[in-house]
Amino acid sequence: MAHTFRRCSLALIFITMWLLIKAKIDECKRGDVTVKPSRVILLGSTVNISCSLKPRQGCSPYSRRNKLILYKFDRRINFHHGHSLNAQVTGLPLGTTLFVCKLACINSDEIQICGAEILVGVAPEQPQNLSCIQKGEQGTVACTWERGQDTHLYTEYTLQLSGPKNLTWQKQCKDHYCDYLDFGINLTPELPESNFTAKVTAVNSLGSSSSFPSTFTFLDIVRPLPPWDIRIKFQKASSVSRCTLYWRDEGLVLLNRLRYRPSNSRHWNMVNVTEARGRHDLLDLKPFTEYEFQISSKLHLYKGSWSDWSETLRAQTPEEEPTGMLDVWYMKRHIDYSRQQISLFWKNLSVSEARGKILHYQVTLQELTGGKVMTQNITGHTSWTTVISRTGNWAVAVSAANSKGNSLPTRINIMNLCEAGLLAPHQVSANSESMDSILVTWQPPRKDLSAVQEYVVEWRQLHPGDDTQIPLNWLRSPPHNVSALISENIKPYTCYEIRVYALSEDQGGCSSILGNSKHKAPLSGPHINAITEEKGSILISWNSIPVQEQMGCLLHYRIYWKERDSNSQPQLCEIPYRVSQNSHPINSLQPRVTYVLWMTALTAAGESSQGNEREFCLQENVTVFFIYRLSVFLAALRPQWCSREIPDPANSTCAKKYPIAEEKTQLPLDRLLIDWSMPEDPEPLVISEVLHQVTPIVRRPHCSNWPQRGKGIQGHQASEKDMMHSASSPPPPRALPAESRQLVDLYKVLESRGSYPKPENPASPWTVLPAGNLPTHDGYLPSNIDDLPSHEVPLTDSLEELEPQHISLSVFPSSSLHPLTFSYGDKLTLDQLKMRCDSLML
Repeated sequence: MAHTFRRCSLALIFITMWLLIKAKIDECKRGDVTVKPSRVILLGSTVNISCSLKPRQGCSPYSRRNKLILYKFDRRINFHHGHSLNAQVTGLPLGTTLFVCKLACINSDEIQICGAEILVGVAPEQPQNLSCIQKGEQGTVACTWERGQDTHLYTEYTLQLSGPKNLTWQKQCKDHYCDYLDFGINLTPELPESNFTAKVTAVNSLGSSSSFPSTFTFLDIVRPLPPWDIRIKFQKASSVSRCTLYWRDEGLVLLNRLRYRPSNSRHWNMVNVTEARGRHDLLDLKPFTEYEFQISSKLHLYKGSWSDWSETLRAQTPEEEPTGMLDVWYMKRHIDYSRQQISLFWKNLSVSEARGKILHYQVTLQELTGGKVMTQNITGHTSWTTVISRTGNWAVAVSAANSKGNSLPTRINIMNLCEAGLLAPHQVSANSESMDSILVTWQPPRKDLSAVQEYVVEWRQLHPGDDTQIPLNWLRSPPHNVSALISENIKPYTCYEIRVYALSEDQGGCSSILGNSKHKAPLSGPHINAITEEKGSILISWNSIPVQEQMGCLLHYRIYWKERDSNSQPQLCEIPYRVSQNSHPINSLQPRVTYVLWMTALTAAGESSQGNEREFCLQENVTVFFIYRLSVFLAALRPQWCSREIPDPANSTCAKKYPIAEEKTQLPLDRLLIDWSMPEDPEPLVISEVLHQVTPIVRRPHCSNWPQRGKGIQGHQASEKDMMHSASSPPPPRALPAESRQLVDLYKVLESRGSYPKPENPASPWTVLPAGNLPTHDGYLPSNIDDLPSHEVPLTDSLEELEPQHISLSVFPSSSLHPLTFSYGDKLTLDQLKMRCDSLML
């Protein structure tokens, strides 16, 4: 069967060759194409191409009817009527160009006569940079060279090697791109100084060229094999102060070079060693670090070439005791009158400081007064929280431990970081630098500047709920710096609470601000969850916007309301954003009217879309509504309603019961707050003396009748009340916290015993007068409470800037009170006073 298959294969080959020969014969059976001087020419040469018909192969016996056409590829370049055609061609490009001769007969397609390929090339250039090498002592000699310019023709290369005793080796390469040949012979070290000569010759149809001879010895061309079987051994298991690198080499190797580096580095450390005999000691490796090692070899100090680099050995050095100290920070929180919570935070040591895998951290808490260690704790986390007494002086020490030992402890004294107001930095600002960084700047403390030892910039994501799980970040800055770029754990469209602490040896001061790296309008508005009625006003409660939808630091809330089915513009009330605030009263709604209410939120980039809508109808309180309407009516008639039937104060029960009681009235009044009772039955005014050394500020939300959607709000420095921890900066000289918004600084408080709400009711409107708005002449009472200013006194105004204004009490005409011109000694009783509508008489 195998014999039959062989016979079929030979038959197939024969048929294929016959078809190819027949195709060649048939290709030019009608005529011939000749090229002179040759079908292989030098670039730039001219050729003559002739096309002729064989006998009886034309269209007709008459030659004028035979039209011969010469094509260059598919482009016609010449034609002629007759039995032959001659054409001269110049400017042929490098490479192969095809010419075809065709016969065109009348009413017939063109018939191909014959064709020719013309090869255009150049003579070979002289081969350059001939070099030979033998890889390893048992390898073979191989040579390489540079061919030079491509000839575009078939070129043959011959490599010849001559040695001592007239030995000659020769090898040819017929590859068009030949530039490498291996003799297949091995040079031995018996004659290391014997000379060998190599030469390469290139030949093609247009010429030949030979390289310069290259002469070398055995040591020149033999390149050792790369070292193998590399390993490392540490002399002491507990130290990397000395380690030894081992490897294997060829027998004739004299010189080695070693290179090594940490795996995460791009820079190599290089060492050259002579006659190492396969080992070398390294002394400067870092502990607990993965290194890469490579080795190369050479047979002679000056001759020959280096071997290729060995395969890479990767090994990790042993651990050693940590050398760095932890960066520790802390936060204090008051729990109650006797306890406080201390939260410690620290950063991981760097790899070079840890010098091993950190297994745990040791925290020691000590009360300094007694000197007794209260708590020792071991944790694997980078934070620790405990509860201690608010009394006494406390200190903590934190250290890191690996398998070889502990780092030096970081010791800090627990103090109130924001206690020293004089150390608080001022003019703190936070500006976006990029999508993931914020530039924080500040000014040094106005006083005790020399006491500042360092600044600490602390930031954490602002979260309206429990923030104990929110990561805390911080960095330290020397006392001469007044700016810091924070980028750790900074994400765009996220609000951060940023604090700047100025620390001295035993105290600190701080200031805070809110900031974000990038912001835009919130994605949604607050969700109103309840509306309740409280004594003629309403209290709106809402759910906070989810943190992921706030898109930056919120600046304000806006509450909108309008009558249901009304096309009028809604009214609005703008409330400064407070982290913990989720309700606000509104007291300007009319009874028995159904209102639609909704809320929005604003960042510095603009206003959110509105939240959910809620409807509410305020129920009418008949008594309050009647008194309110009557008071409004009488307010317009106050200068005229007073009559001479005002009761005589001398007939009052109080005057008869206590005729000699001293009423020390200090005039003029510096502050007034009056809630009016039923006007048809005036009741006595109660005059109470209170403290008068602090000027109160009553902050009211700014309200407007017209909404301004989409308006950007710039600036959002957080107040001390808004911050999530206590701050050391004292409140401004004229600002009071919300819980102390009582009129503790008024000289007199005028109270009316009626059915109206008391001033402490948050829904009750009340006004505080600045000291400068009261009269300064002795003996006068204010007489027009309607003229009292209702706007908020700016925080930056000082008491000296408030100009005195005339204020009158509208219950009496402005002319009804005159200076007291008579003296009654140091006692003045009500039975000696007579009050009329137009004057005060004694």
